[in-house]
Amino acid sequence: MNTQPELRLAEQGSKQRLRLWLRLLAVTRKIEAELRERMRTEFDSTLPRFDVMAALSRHDQGLRMSALSGVLRVSNGNVTGIVDRLAEDGLVMRVPVAGDRRATLVRLTARGAEVFARQAAEHEAWIDAMLAELSPEEARSYAARLRTLAQKLDDKGAME
Repeated sequence: MNTQPELRLAEQGSKQRLRLWLRLLAVTRKIEAELRERMRTEFDSTLPRFDVMAALSRHDQGLRMSALSGVLRVSNGNVTGIVDRLAEDGLVMRVPVAGDRRATLVRLTARGAEVFARQAAEHEAWIDAMLAELSPEEARSYAARLRTLAQKLDDKGAME
């Protein structure tokens, strides 16, 4: 029994998947670098600040720091410094949690919601321009395929 052709096909599949990963990574890094630069130059802000405000914008009642860290998938220490600076700028506020003196909720202020709305509109326009080569149907298809892949990786873990 000759398994050489089967082995070559498996190797080709592996190489193609590796190339896909490297291209996804390269595109992601280019887009992220452009977003970071635009946030800096147009809003004198950072992408992590935008990410924190985006997470808070979806939770009107606010989020505990641990929940905010979980949503962003970063450590509490990373989020604390960002929240501190956003609070100093009047964009977020900390609210004590009734019955738990150690816990606080973080929520956007009215000014923070306004600033975030402007940034979010620009952010969407930037992404739209960067991905303009894709038709709406192609974008929807890629997004669906990547969502399915992400769900499988979450369900099974990255390695089988």
